[in-house]
Amino acid sequence: MAFWLGNAIGLVIAYLLGSIPTGYLAGQLLRGLDIREHGSKSTGATNVLRTLGKWPALVVLLIDVLKGVAAIVFARWFYAWLLPQAPFPSPTAIDVHALLPWAVCLSGLAVLLGHGRSIWLNFTGGKSAATGLGVLLAISLPTGLGALAVWGVVLAIFRIVSLSSILAALTAIALVFCFGLPLPYRLLVIAGGMYVIVRHRANILRLFSGSEPRLGQSGSGPKAAQ
Repeated sequence: MAFWLGNAIGLVIAYLLGSIPTGYLAGQLLRGLDIREHGSKSTGATNVLRTLGKWPALVVLLIDVLKGVAAIVFARWFYAWLLPQAPFPSPTAIDVHALLPWAVCLSGLAVLLGHGRSIWLNFTGGKSAATGLGVLLAISLPTGLGALAVWGVVLAIFRIVSLSSILAALTAIALVFCFGLPLPYRLLVIAGGMYVIVRHRANILRLFSGSEPRLGQSGSGPKAAQ
């Protein structure tokens, strides 16, 4: 019983890490506004950029990335301690080695869900791209850097953050097979990448219609009126 309770606690901690509403808090602290009522209505760094400016957006981006990293680092430490307590007959190091990636995989999904559906914001939130990057960097540095490189190149060429995030998610899915990650991590990246893409469904519609704003364009937030 204690083992399964421990598993539940681990997932709740990962979810709560993801659910820290960084962009919302930035809006409240810096301007006394609810960022969900401005721009794209998202709490992510891109909407913070359009609504609050460059430096708040950079801080929000870094913290959101670190949330993903922290969830994976914590999961590896926590489950490495917890799994030997499992109610299996004669647990061995091989058992722990085999089960640990699956436990980390679930924590990775929990932190993404927390960012996109924060309990503190009535289950609203961001698109989970930055937190997803943190998860990628923590489970496979080459995969995370590859996805980040694609994000940066696409952004430099097209100046569209949503397109950069979508292509970076697709790149990550391809790279996990190239680098031969364990099956749980491959499933995590596939599920996480698809989650990020689905969270961008409104952006995808605007991309097809040619109405998706480029970086630097005024949104519907406070700056648009200036």
